[in-house]
Amino acid sequence: MLTDLRLADFRCFEQLRFEPAAGTNFLIGANAQGKTSILEAACVVARLQSPRTSSLAEVVRHGRPGAAVDARLAVATADEETFHTHLHFRYEPPKRSLAIDSVAQTGTADYLRVARVAWFSNDDLEIIRGSASKRRRALDFLCSQIDPVYLRHLRAYDRALRSRNALLKDGRPRREIEAFDPILSDHGEAILAARAGASLELAPLIVQAVQDIGGRQEAVATRYLPGSEGPLIDALAATRAEESRLRQTIAGPHRDDLAMELNGMEAARFASEGQQRTLAIALKLAQTRLIMARTGQTPLLLIDDVFGELDPARRQNLLAHLPPDAQRLITTTHLDWLDPSLQGSVFHLENSRLSAITVPS
Repeated sequence: MLTDLRLADFRCFEQLRFEPAAGTNFLIGANAQGKTSILEAACVVARLQSPRTSSLAEVVRHGRPGAAVDARLAVATADEETFHTHLHFRYEPPKRSLAIDSVAQTGTADYLRVARVAWFSNDDLEIIRGSASKRRRALDFLCSQIDPVYLRHLRAYDRALRSRNALLKDGRPRREIEAFDPILSDHGEAILAARAGASLELAPLIVQAVQDIGGRQEAVATRYLPGSEGPLIDALAATRAEESRLRQTIAGPHRDDLAMELNGMEAARFASEGQQRTLAIALKLAQTRLIMARTGQTPLLLIDDVFGELDPARRQNLLAHLPPDAQRLITTTHLDWLDPSLQGSVFHLENSRLSAITVPS
């Protein structure tokens, strides 16, 4: 549970302190006040990545050399004990510094074990109807939380892929290009296996989540589509002529996709917007459940302006099926949609100032 979040030169905030309560927390305010940035900061300090951008340089306040986020958390252990810990994140492009309880960290393994996160947003609709890169990013965010070595493989693969593509673009000799093949193969196979396993586990959870949110059974199918067939080292060899022509690597997990079908048809093309929205939320709810099943840890739920876009039935269904013991940070422009039965702490954000308010019962 997040008990104290402090931002410095993060997005639009020079300084901000947020002390959420256990259970449900509502952050209300007009658009463009920075509500989403507060949730983003919680995600960044916990997972060292932003759900909004692939470049952390974008979170640094304009004109400032770097951004910092501090978080204090109460973490429940498997034997139901609680320990308190302090995470510190600072980013001064291109350097990043991390600390746990004021102890500097040279690696990320211990740091990333502390907290898990589930991110819900209206932009999740693009996972369903957008490019394959959106679905790969969603899989990466999930796999990095359930597989302790996943990020190491992903970063090594990305570095090797960039170097190999640069050589292909420059038309360098094949021996220089193929020197990267064993590296791509070793790390790529690990990525492919992790994504395939996660996709397989997600499939029935998505089916159940669609029913939970939509209130009825739908024929939902998800299929992992790997970016290469057979051993990756063989796929790289088999595509040499084509990649020389295109001057880019065309086999590997950077070409993966996750096919999503509803009632036997491609969801991106044939599902209604309401069905697509339900499927997107169901995917995130399924990911939340998979994180809990694989790690034994309930993630922090960061829910960005989702409920105002849902009809009352789906809104109540989603609320009813969120993990009951999860801490929830929910942004919204107003609470007119809120069912009186739902209790929570309310904070108002205006002009970069956050204040707790009391809502009449």
